[in-house]
Amino acid sequence: MQTVQTTKAPSAIGPYSQAVIRNNTLFMSGQLGFDPVTNQMPDSFADQANLVFSNIKAILEAAGYSFAHVLKVTVFLKDMDNFAELNEIYGRHFSAPYPAREAIQVARLPKDGLIEISVIAMK
Repeated sequence: MQTVQTTKAPSAIGPYSQAVIRNNTLFMSGQLGFDPVTNQMPDSFADQANLVFSNIKAILEAAGYSFAHVLKVTVFLKDMDNFAELNEIYGRHFSAPYPAREAIQVARLPKDGLIEISVIAMK
């Protein structure tokens, strides 16, 4: 198993890797909307969601992958009322054929984030 680590995305906030690769399959830990430079999380859903996708992109690229390699996306939302806005932002990063996805409303996310996304990608 190979671990993936980049300073272009926030460091793990616990004992886990940003991502791991095994047999050309990348498993990414959930990404929150932290700015990797300031280590701050903005207040708005859109700003957090955009940072999540920026962080996902940085980790994918550090491993030699891209959004085109993503097969599965798991989205955790603090509030399902943000679902339409999520789809609009999500659509800027993925194109057909779209990866499989689920979106789940949760009671609380780490650091009181509004969105967290993990992905599985394969070459």
